Amino acid sequence: MQVWRLDDGRQTLVLSARAGEMAEVVYWGLALPADEDLKALAAMAVQDVTGGMIDALPPLSLCPEAGRSFPGQPGLVLRSAQGALLSTRLVFERAEVAAGRLTLWHRDAGLGLRYGAHFEPCRDSHVIRAWAELMADQHVRLDWLAAPVLPAPQDGGMVDVSGRWIGEFRLNKVGWRPGVHLRESRLGRTDHAHFPGLLLTGAGATNTAGRVHGLHYGWSGGHRMLAEELPDGRRQVQFGHAQGTELEPAQRFETAVLFLTVSDSGLSGVGTAFQRHLRDRVVTWPMPDAPRRVHYNCWEAVYFDHNLETLKDIASRAADLGAERFVLDDGWFGRRDDDTTSLGDWGIDPRKWPDGFAPFIEHLTALGMSFGLWFEPEMVNLKSDLARAHPDWVLGPEDQIEGRQQRVLDMSRSEVRDYLYARIAAVLGRYPIDYIKWDHNRVLPMPDARQARGTYALMDRLRADFPAVEIESCASGGGRIDFGIMQRCSRIWLSDSNDALERARIQHDAALFLPAAVTGSHVGPRRCHTSGRVIDIRFRAWVAAQRQMGFEMDPRELTTEEAGVLQQVTQWWKDNRDWRMAADILRLDSTDPAVLAEMQLARDAARFVVFAAQMGASDQIVPRPLRLTGLERDARYDITLVNRAEAVGLSRGVPLLKSADVTLSGAYLMQHGLTLPWCFPQTMWVVEGKRA
Repeated sequence: MQVWRLDDGRQTLVLSARAGEMAEVVYWGLALPADEDLKALAAMAVQDVTGGMIDALPPLSLCPEAGRSFPGQPGLVLRSAQGALLSTRLVFERAEVAAGRLTLWHRDAGLGLRYGAHFEPCRDSHVIRAWAELMADQHVRLDWLAAPVLPAPQDGGMVDVSGRWIGEFRLNKVGWRPGVHLRESRLGRTDHAHFPGLLLTGAGATNTAGRVHGLHYGWSGGHRMLAEELPDGRRQVQFGHAQGTELEPAQRFETAVLFLTVSDSGLSGVGTAFQRHLRDRVVTWPMPDAPRRVHYNCWEAVYFDHNLETLKDIASRAADLGAERFVLDDGWFGRRDDDTTSLGDWGIDPRKWPDGFAPFIEHLTALGMSFGLWFEPEMVNLKSDLARAHPDWVLGPEDQIEGRQQRVLDMSRSEVRDYLYARIAAVLGRYPIDYIKWDHNRVLPMPDARQARGTYALMDRLRADFPAVEIESCASGGGRIDFGIMQRCSRIWLSDSNDALERARIQHDAALFLPAAVTGSHVGPRRCHTSGRVIDIRFRAWVAAQRQMGFEMDPRELTTEEAGVLQQVTQWWKDNRDWRMAADILRLDSTDPAVLAEMQLARDAARFVVFAAQMGASDQIVPRPLRLTGLERDARYDITLVNRAEAVGLSRGVPLLKSADVTLSGAYLMQHGLTLPWCFPQTMWVVEGKRA
């Protein structure tokens, strides 16, 4: 028996391999002592058998195989090039340790297969990266390949993530039961409905306390996740590409990276690990030392109606509010007057822009704003010069159902990628554009892993040739958010909903995986275009200020008072962005279900800000104390209520924070909590704390 151990400072992964078998994970959990007897631990993983069972339990290996009498879902389903099902029998061959990475190699000599399971711990973020590859001497067809398979804890439950357009990142608590809990995205992108993440919650775990295991599969082309309780009671978790999406035989296949973390401080501990890893290890920032800019996006102000003088006026007003980048959205190219035409024709519309973008960029430069531009490269309208010239470039059958008045280009074809590169590069090379909003509004007519790989290749080529251009991932809002696309992007559009109530909930739950630095959040119109709800400017502004702030309304609708509020909140955001964009977002446990609260804690824990959103009316009259987390017990913190001037007349009492600052211990703030004033629904208190 051989054993290996990986540590990242907070979690330990122990693997073992016995003669004639595949390696398996025998421990995945919180960090073990450095002198733990690993062989004894591996021996302890062997379980008893009793009546009604075969004489030994088949191992829950890194890639469980049906041919070994494994009673659950296999980690590999493979066929010959002619389509015959292959029964594999992979055997551990050797271990390779290099550059902080462990690779366990296996072989099936009879079928000419090699399987490698790779593991790489990251101590600064407390995340372990794991992925699998399969190589064959002859071409084979792959139906399913899981990333290295993990055993799940025997207590607690699961939290998976679903959602919909303008309602992304909905957390679902799921109990274990005999059989399979399956989630699969088969729409060709990450998808609103099936975000590729899973949380395994220990008994009694909350936002701030308890043991939680976290998994995220970093792939943009659709995934499959299964959590299975076997007939013998063991539990396994598998992640991989959506089943059957490798459409052609090949000799090599590889999964995406499965990101793993374990927390003993509840859901927030998992969230901070994923936030740090994405921000510090996945994203390649075009200008890493530049501050995150306040955006203005013109979509909900003008839609397709582009008029230079109107846009200049809007830009001037946005700059007065504090915007630092103007993003020109859909409608600037081809003959794009609505969503039925011109996708694929990436040339500037001379009717709307007779002199190109130069006059507008000159105006923005004078205002101190940079210029960003919307593209949807993977899509095409049938009413376009491109589709008429190259109907064979359209993915899927001719009689497919339309989606969003558009179809999808076949990104697996090099000539398609070359065309798109040339048209996009021509615009980027002509004008000082520092930002692309990269949209993806239609799902694929069928899942195909080659589509995601083609998109990656195009993005990589553009990033290499235009390294200063920042790319935002948008797919009808939050339809393509994952660590795979974020290797190419440094901002995501979390949702097409600018409804502040919905946004507050979406970004609160998305913080289990996403840091503030990549999460765009905009102040929408007074009357929200997706919900019809009218929300006060103060709540809209503070919700946007929780992440990378921006505006997406017509500033001409603002009253003098509303403009003043936006200017004040935006200036507060700018004054605090340097430390907050590197802070950890900690979800707080509120005893009042009407209060949605989070705390952003600086990396050195010397300062923090609390956002306490009153989402609705509380059951009780007097606000309950809000306990904080992550502070030093014996330290003292100077506390101030940033927006105490927003207290309303019905708040008639004299709680201290309404009129004065206070200095309190970390122990008091975590054990008792903040006593905040009463407030209306759809309002938010913002509290700053600094270590005294």
